[in-house]
Amino acid sequence: MPRIDVLGVEHTYDLTTPVASGPVLVFVHGWLLSRRYWMPLIEQLAPSYQCLSYDLRGFGESRLPEVVSSTQPLDAKSMRFDREVIAANVGLPEALSPYSLAAYAQDLVVLLKQLNIPRAWIVGHSLGGSIALWAATLAPQVVEGVVCLNAGGGIYYKEAFDQFRQAGQQMLGVRPRWLPYFPCIDLLFSRIMVASPLQRDWGRQRVVDFVAAHPEAALRSLLDSTSPEEVHRLPQVVSQIQQPVYFLAGLQDRVMEPRYVYHLASFHPGFCDGTSAVIEIPNCGHMGMLEQTDVVASHLHAIVSSQDCVCPPSYAAQPYVSN
Repeated sequence: MPRIDVLGVEHTYDLTTPVASGPVLVFVHGWLLSRRYWMPLIEQLAPSYQCLSYDLRGFGESRLPEVVSSTQPLDAKSMRFDREVIAANVGLPEALSPYSLAAYAQDLVVLLKQLNIPRAWIVGHSLGGSIALWAATLAPQVVEGVVCLNAGGGIYYKEAFDQFRQAGQQMLGVRPRWLPYFPCIDLLFSRIMVASPLQRDWGRQRVVDFVAAHPEAALRSLLDSTSPEEVHRLPQVVSQIQQPVYFLAGLQDRVMEPRYVYHLASFHPGFCDGTSAVIEIPNCGHMGMLEQTDVVASHLHAIVSSQDCVCPPSYAAQPYVSN
């Protein structure tokens, strides 16, 4: 279980054995989750690609102190943008919360540099998808492409977001340490946000990560990522990305419905010329990497490998791909 200091916070990560060539696949988990949910997917992809997964600051085993935490805002001017026009076009504030999408993306860029990874495709789930999109703007010379899984957005409905934020805050207020030992609680968590129940082991892991998430990181990342400013800023970020971006949408996803995925995808410059696509996954809720591991692995392999072909296959030539 390697650990590395990233901007003053120890991060836990897993890095598979290098392969002969090709980019490294980097996996970014979602809210209240951890790197562990990528394990079944990485097992399938590791023979072809080196894979990196890590825990975001304050989640999984990248834990902040329980009492003293990183509350000092980050200076946006100190962040290394490769294209100043990006910062101008997305309206980046002078001070950033350490739990904002841009700050988490900066963590990722620093992690890639410290691990000497020169080429990467970023695969982000839910909140991790938004972080991946930001990382593509911060380090276009390293990030060759992005795949967003169960991730989209860019539309702000005040009433719906107010209810979501309130429900999230209430949920975070009830996380006793003994919760993972409550009888059958794993059964409940194995059924949340999915089209079909997960194995009980994954339900148990979700309880563990739910309880383990640092209080401030859990709350601030929720509030920061769902603010009107951040929601409206995300399509601007996507519009600046020149690398290929693909979106994998679960057709039964009630957290990030396909219509919101299509909306965000439509802002990418390549959405109409084939370098961006929404790929629909049947029988899939909000945990695609566990619900449809084989399907997601197949799509990832096809997407990344197609970028090295002189003549891209039809997979990359159509703006809409439905299965």
